[in-house]
Amino acid sequence: MSATYRILKQKDLEKVSMKEHTFSGDILVGLSKTPKEISSMYFYDKRGTKLFQKIMDLPEYYLTKCEFNILKTKKEELSRVVKKEPFNLVELGAGDGRKTSLLLEHFLKKKLTFKYIPVDISESAMKILTQFLNRKFPELEVQGIVSEYFEGLKWLSNLSFHKNLVLFLGSNLGNFNRTQSRVFLHHLWNSLQDGDYTVIGFDLKKDIDLMLKAYNDTQHITSEFNLNLLKRINRELGGNFRLNKFRHYSNYDVFTGAMESYLVSLENQKVFLKKIGQSFSFEEWEPIHTEYSYKYLISDIEKLAEETGFVIEKQLYDSKKYFVDSLWKVRKTESPKG
Repeated sequence: MSATYRILKQKDLEKVSMKEHTFSGDILVGLSKTPKEISSMYFYDKRGTKLFQKIMDLPEYYLTKCEFNILKTKKEELSRVVKKEPFNLVELGAGDGRKTSLLLEHFLKKKLTFKYIPVDISESAMKILTQFLNRKFPELEVQGIVSEYFEGLKWLSNLSFHKNLVLFLGSNLGNFNRTQSRVFLHHLWNSLQDGDYTVIGFDLKKDIDLMLKAYNDTQHITSEFNLNLLKRINRELGGNFRLNKFRHYSNYDVFTGAMESYLVSLENQKVFLKKIGQSFSFEEWEPIHTEYSYKYLISDIEKLAEETGFVIEKQLYDSKKYFVDSLWKVRKTESPKG
């Protein structure tokens, strides 16, 4: 079998009626706000995807190592969840597939009947992933989907009636604030059937200095990753951002529990985006917010599951208990409380 992917077109989405996002529209709205912001969903162009792969290998970036440890040691527990019935292994924000390959290899060895369906908004990331899977698992049935998460899930629900095991790994959920997280999980619950499962990654609250180092690495790869957003705007929207006039900055908010990332203007300046036909003014030290990465207590996770209609089946920890992959089951006998 060969790994392929499909870019969902408007005709594919007419039945699911999800909101369409455009890069130019979101940049226009985000830079017109006070404070200014750019969604972290736009990090992952071709260069951004490669930079994030470098970040995952950094000694300071503990998150990926922790989840590798979980999937390596708990893969048999996950295989027992799906048992022998056919299922879809759906992954939201699949990235390069290095972590998931631990599960894929184990499921294939167990001779489970499943199709792997990675969903990612980045076509460049999907190309890298499908090429990797073709080489590593030529026998694996893969149908990648390039779309936003819920467009992909809704499209899939019209095609397959198999049970779903949905992976939302890393700290992807942490990119949403608390309200957005509940909305996301409500959408996920609505997109799935009673008895489906999801595995969601949560970065746990821990030593603050350890977290700060993970987002302010000594090689400055994270800085380059954030500044690449401005490069992308210059390339795709005809912008004239000067990268040396901005700096990356990350801090931890002890009240909200979020690592927050910004690009900070180093002087008073104006930036013109040709394809939008608009200039944006920046004052000295004015920030552009680029990312949240919320950290959790176990009590936070339990509350989220209860409010959004899921039942926690298992908490899968790494050896240091820095991170947890939480296994939830969809419960549709009653409505979510949140």
